[in-house]
Amino acid sequence: MTDPDPLSVAVELERLRGTMEAGFARVDGSLALLVQRSDQTDRQLADHESRLDSLEHARWPLASLTALAGVAAVIITAWQMTR
Repeated sequence: MTDPDPLSVAVELERLRGTMEAGFARVDGSLALLVQRSDQTDRQLADHESRLDSLEHARWPLASLTALAGVAAVIITAWQMTR
């Protein structure tokens, strides 16, 4: 078996190095995009949680007011029946 030409080995190694660098650059770009999307998702989730909290906070008086109106209606009806 003959020894490979050192120049051709060097050229192939350089070509392999270029291919690896391009692959790593593509993977780095994909990872950066995934991190950006994750950050956007985190911000959207935080926004939705704050909006939901504000809706829940604003909703609790409605149930109390409805219960009070019902009790008041029963009291007024009972008072009118006894009159």
